[in-house]
Parts: sequence; structure tokens; C-alpha cells
Amino acid sequence: MNTESSPLLVGSCLCGVVKYEARSRARAVSHCHCGMCRKAHGAAFGTYASVPVGDFAVVAGAEAVRSRESSPGVTRTFCSLCGSPLTWHSTHGEAAGWISFSLGTLDTPFTPTKQRHVHRDCAAPWHVAEGAGQG
Repeated sequence: MNTESSPLLVGSCLCGVVKYEARSRARAVSHCHCGMCRKAHGAAFGTYASVPVGDFAVVAGAEAVRSRESSPGVTRTFCSLCGSPLTWHSTHGEAAGWISFSLGTLDTPFTPTKQRHVHRDCAAPWHVAEGAGQG
């Protein structure tokens, strides 16, 4: 957990009502090609980073945040005003201790040290990620 008083990363939704802080180093940067992430983001894939659950906080606009269980034990949050996808959280196994947030909502510059593409087998046929191969 970050012991400094300022967050390491800050982000917000498209309309700016919801603001959040990630208070520790972001890890597990991934580009998820599954159908649910594509639909949630309206894009070829959803890009996320993760921090321990206790190190993520909505600091403004919590009343605009809505959640939806996208599959058993997996909850996604979004801004109810503009639709921006905010987080993804699973209650299963080791993932339960982490919360993933949409990197596209970051306001702070962030360059991951490593990243990966997941669920390539579900990739949209109209997009091939550079280096991801076909399918």
C-alpha cells in the first residue's frame, strides 16, 4: 500500500463527474480481447491495470457510479452519466484482492513496464493487435 499522501495515479470518466485514485503501483497491465470487454469498452479490447482493492478509491462522483455483474462473481463499474467503463473486479481466487481499472480513463501519464494481450482466441476478426497474431 502506498504510504505517501498523494495518489500514484488519478483518473476520471469522460464527463469528469467520477474521479478516482490508485494509491499503489499499477500492475498486471492487460489488453483483454474477450467479448464482454469489447462490449463494455466499445472497442477491439479493454485495457486494464490492477492495484490491491484497498488502494483504489473513488474520490468524487460516487453517486454516479453504477455496477453490473457481467458474469458470476465479476462486477464491472461505469459512470451512469457518460457510460465510461471504470473498473472490473472478480471475487474468485487470488483476483479477489485486486481491482482492475480502465487505463483509458487515466488522467496521469503512465507507461507500463510490461503488458500482455489476453483472450486472443476471442479477438474481433476486424482487428489484429500488432504482435498478437491472428485469432
